Amino acid sequence: MRKLFLIIMLVAVGLSSCVSKKQYLELENKFKDSEQSLTDCKANLMKCLTEDDASKAKIEFLNEQILTHKQNIAQLQDALDKCVSMSQQGNTNISKLLDEISTANVYIRKLTDISRKNDSMNLALSNKIKRSLDNLEDEDVDVKVLKGVVFVSLSDKMLFKSGSYVISDKAGEVLNKLSVILNDYKDYDILIEGHTDNVPITNACVKDNWDLSAMRANTIARYFQTNMGINPARITAGARSEYVPKATNDTEAGRSINRRTEVIILPKLDEFIKLMESAPNTN
Repeated sequence: MRKLFLIIMLVAVGLSSCVSKKQYLELENKFKDSEQSLTDCKANLMKCLTEDDASKAKIEFLNEQILTHKQNIAQLQDALDKCVSMSQQGNTNISKLLDEISTANVYIRKLTDISRKNDSMNLALSNKIKRSLDNLEDEDVDVKVLKGVVFVSLSDKMLFKSGSYVISDKAGEVLNKLSVILNDYKDYDILIEGHTDNVPITNACVKDNWDLSAMRANTIARYFQTNMGINPARITAGARSEYVPKATNDTEAGRSINRRTEVIILPKLDEFIKLMESAPNTN
């Protein structure tokens, strides 16, 4: 800069003989203005260079941010794709589960309908038996619906003489009335159970209470078949002896209650069995 100034000054001196003082001052002012402009331009250049460096740094930072965001977006897209896939699988599983629930509900409704139908028929049957036997003493007959079957409990003092398995005339009248109803309900099976108290018995014809309860049940079964024409395929005779008491055997009243024959009327379970075999396989 100084060399340039000296050169200009020398030129000015050399030309001083050729130019006026006024012209010289004008040239000097222009030189100073040019020098100031140059200084300003350098300052602006430095500022621009500084701003350029800052902009490059900012661009580099922004590029790094963009790269990070792209990576995040890729990860989110991958997670979204997995969620969509899982959602589709979940929708498939939910649809399958809903189908299974619907099938199970239909199955349960069928079971419920059959159960209600049986309950209704059992109630009608028990009421019919009660009306038919309403002339008997309460301690001689007990009719009730329990666990889906009809129980008719008949006292042994009404059916048999003590220690005997031969039915009495009164018993024949009762069994005849009961048989009429049983013949009306041909779709029901009949289980006859003999029960005794715990007092041991032994005579020429009866060995023990097991024997007595079995022979009494068989007598009733044969009466139903032979006298009343009930299909024997419907009938089962069984002995329970003293082992299923209804009352204590410590008193005479309790022992009298325990000496009984029960006629258990059971609805056929074919419909239930078919439904059980066709039960829907759900997990």
